[in-house]
Amino acid sequence: MMFDSNYDLKDESETLRLAESMASHLFPGMNLYLKGELGSGKTTFVRGALRGLGYQDKVKSPTYTLVEPYSLEKFTIYHFDLYRFKDETEWDDAGFREYFNNTSICLVEWPEKVGHILPKPDISIELSHTAYGRHLHLISYTSIGTECLKAII
Repeated sequence: MMFDSNYDLKDESETLRLAESMASHLFPGMNLYLKGELGSGKTTFVRGALRGLGYQDKVKSPTYTLVEPYSLEKFTIYHFDLYRFKDETEWDDAGFREYFNNTSICLVEWPEKVGHILPKPDISIELSHTAYGRHLHLISYTSIGTECLKAII
């Protein structure tokens, strides 16, 4: 059921546009994990997805707060940044497990910081720097993730 696609994005505006186009295909209960070096565009991608869902206020990186909630009309988006986590025990101590449910969408930067504690992602979003801008690799792990990715091709 896995599906993957690749995009070469020359600048931030292309990252925002692709994320905006994906947003209308996101549903409550989905989990998207964002991977990549510092400055590779993870928060930019989240900003684009939120804009695509109609959110117009400032989107900030939750590096210090660890999670930023965004209440939308039909559901809540939780944007996590786990960069500062040292080990998996911090995940349970923070009480984040309850955010992963059928009424919210979780967008998680640095999911590798908590190992295999997180639920399986619907979509993994891998961003990397290139000579021409950014490379974006999208991988689905569930049928709903596959439907989402196929819809944006």
